[in-house]
Amino acid sequence: MATPVPTQINYHKQSRELAITFADGQIFRLSAEFLRVHSPSAEVRGHGLQMPILQYGKKNVAINNVEGAGNYALKISFDDGHDTGLYTWEYLYNIGKNHDELWQMYLDRLEKEGQTRDTSVIQIHQI
Repeated sequence: MATPVPTQINYHKQSRELAITFADGQIFRLSAEFLRVHSPSAEVRGHGLQMPILQYGKKNVAINNVEGAGNYALKISFDDGHDTGLYTWEYLYNIGKNHDELWQMYLDRLEKEGQTRDTSVIQIHQI
């Protein structure tokens, strides 16, 4: 079955959330931080079968620009300079449907690797 296409896309600057309504009625509100740390770019996803590169310190990231890429994707530019990777309708739909699980996996990995969502916190490790 084909992925539904978006019928409405709005970026809410104050809450830093991208709201996407799909043709099947699904509505997803995805934070800029969530979109940034789950970027489909090779810079984040890695190349081939390697583990994605953990993105941290992105709690306050915002979106500078959202533009369509053909009739199949969005190109999102973030205020930390990241602007590679195309968020296809299928990718956006899947991360929207699996948001809670993906977010928890991200938080768990941050904790496991001793990192934080905050940009201003310096990690001090006792050795």
